[in-house]
Amino acid sequence: MGIVKISDQMHDALRHASAALSRSVNAQAEHWLRVGMLAELHPTLSYSEICQLLMRADAPGADPAPATTRRRLAEAV
Repeated sequence: MGIVKISDQMHDALRHASAALSRSVNAQAEHWLRVGMLAELHPTLSYSEICQLLMRADAPGADPAPATTRRRLAEAV
């Protein structure tokens, strides 16, 4: 776990989005980071398709290990 420095404008956007989506600020930031990472790795996927990949990776019985999750996400495409 570490500290990430972001601009005041990004923090305001995180606070606004987290309140609207009933997530903590940290959970909202992590969601945006995961979506952004997958969007860069798979530029042809839509936001909806990326969310489906995230849901499959977090499905019950899925291995929570980050390397396994990354591999499972890459194989799902």
